[in-house]
Amino acid sequence: MILGGGSNILFTEDFEGIVLKNNIKGLHIHEETDDSILVDVGAGENWHQFVLQAVDNGWAGVENLSLIPGSVGASPIQNIGAYGVEVKDVIVSVEGVNIQTKESRQFSNAECQFGYRDSIFKREEKGKWVITKVRFALRKNATLNTTYGAIKDTLDRMKITAPSIQDVSQAVIAIRQSKLPDPAQIGNAGSFFKNPEISVNQFASLKETYPNIVSYPIDATKVKVPAGWLIETAGWKGKNFGTYGVHKDQALVLVNYGHADGNDIKKLSESIKHSIWETFGIQLETEVNII
Repeated sequence: MILGGGSNILFTEDFEGIVLKNNIKGLHIHEETDDSILVDVGAGENWHQFVLQAVDNGWAGVENLSLIPGSVGASPIQNIGAYGVEVKDVIVSVEGVNIQTKESRQFSNAECQFGYRDSIFKREEKGKWVITKVRFALRKNATLNTTYGAIKDTLDRMKITAPSIQDVSQAVIAIRQSKLPDPAQIGNAGSFFKNPEISVNQFASLKETYPNIVSYPIDATKVKVPAGWLIETAGWKGKNFGTYGVHKDQALVLVNYGHADGNDIKKLSESIKHSIWETFGIQLETEVNII
């Protein structure tokens, strides 16, 4: 078992095998022009520290992904995303070593088969590769994405009218710190569920019953509905079961208050999934890897 930062895993039992902690470090500029930069980053680097380094250097493209826990090597597996940006947007290639054959291989962006919180490393190639390096294409001339979520409102409160990538990063950090509990203080694995994709027809039907339902368009036939909205509307936000529960400020986050075990959290997630299906007819998928 290859462990990155361990921030997206729920253990429900002991792992019978060898766990390798990926600690491959390093950041190397592969190619640079007046407008862009290709940078190779070791898979064991901390993701947020890499983002801060990119922001400090004026390299744009990952500022919206500030303060996401975990490692650089885990970012393509999950295709991490936040505030209108997904890591696939800046990944050029992913390098890894096959666990069985010891073959070293580079996967292009297309070969990674990225999807929403998904990649080939979660499907056909799951558990087969140790990711060693990720190549990112970042920009020196920023095209900022401030329209998603509360970024613009946060920048307005900060009295920033012409934001830089540093400003966007700080706004994202402020938003995340206000909404998400620190795993160092209260046990959690971040967002537990993916935002489901449903048909526009199903959304229109739900809107008749729930006029305040929120959505983000995907294409002409599908929209994305925030899982947090569904969970909160179904009455789960802030529910406390003694040693575990649903976070009071963010319904997507399931928390361990210190004495629960993995099966408690798993059972809670299953109860929430059943509730959302019964209430809305929507099947939630877990974002967290359950062992």
